[in-house]
Amino acid sequence: MGISQRAKNIFSKSKAYIQNLYRINDSPQRIALGFGLGVFLGVMPGLGIIVSLVLATFLRLNRASALVGTALTNTWLSFAIFILSIKTGSAIIGTSWNEIYAKWNLLIKEFSWQKVFAFSFWEIIRPILLGYVVVSVLLGVVAYLLALLLILGVRYAKNKS
Repeated sequence: MGISQRAKNIFSKSKAYIQNLYRINDSPQRIALGFGLGVFLGVMPGLGIIVSLVLATFLRLNRASALVGTALTNTWLSFAIFILSIKTGSAIIGTSWNEIYAKWNLLIKEFSWQKVFAFSFWEIIRPILLGYVVVSVLLGVVAYLLALLLILGVRYAKNKS
């Protein structure tokens, strides 16, 4: 399967996920909040479907839309979000993102538990995690707003006709 075919498959699956959002039988706010939560958790490393389901249930949000948000962001945006998170966290802390990225690559290449617990590890991980938090919150809010507008627009058009 070529790259263009894979891209078409990803696009068609994403389109189907989004189309299913406005078919869910729940309030637009709960659906959109669930979707935003799913996007937030899908972007954050280590959090995913299980945490998304648990939090959506606990917060009484729509679980199906939380799963859709998590599925849309969990894997295929990972590299772009990783770079964006490094740049964002580095800018907030005031360090060079290229330096953090180079240190990250070196840590991965020469991995040892001793290095993980060393102080230099936290110099690397702190801007990355801070960047992930900022990017996750921003993407979650944008996803909530877009989902809410989409759902309200589709339901308005459906009721109008």
